[in-house]
Amino acid sequence: MKTYSAKPKEVVKKWYIVDASGCVLGRLASFVATRLRGKHKPVYTPHMDTGDHIIVINADKVALTGRKWDQKVYYRHSGYVGGLKSTTAGQLLQKRPDSMVVYAVRGMLPKNRLGRKMLKKLKVYAGPDHPHEAQRPEQLQL
Repeated sequence: MKTYSAKPKEVVKKWYIVDASGCVLGRLASFVATRLRGKHKPVYTPHMDTGDHIIVINADKVALTGRKWDQKVYYRHSGYVGGLKSTTAGQLLQKRPDSMVVYAVRGMLPKNRLGRKMLKKLKVYAGPDHPHEAQRPEQLQL
C-alpha cells in the first residue's frame, strides 16, 4: 500500500470563525494553529498547506492566567544598537489586541516558508465584526 500524499487541487479549504472572548490565549492559539496546519484532517501532509482559513473575533476579550498581564513581555528590535523595545501583555492588549493572538499562533507554526503561508490564512479582529461574510464562515467551538 502506498502512502497518501495530498495534491494542491484535492485539498478543500473552508472558512471558520472562532470567538476568543473568555478563552485562554495559549489554548486558543494551539487550537487555531492545528486548524491552520490541517492536522485535524485525514489528508494531512506535512509538506503541504492542507489547513483552513480561520477568523478570530473578540481578540480584545482573550484571557491570560496568573499574573501574565504584568509579567509576560513581548520584545522587538529595531536593528540598531540599543534598539531593544519591550511591551507587557497588558500594554499590548490596549494598543493592538489582535497582535497578541497572532504572536501566539505564529510561535506554534513552522518557522519556514510554509509557516508564513499558513499564517496568512489567519484573520484576527479585536471586535465582533469582520469583513468576511461573503466566505460564509462556520462557527467553531473550542
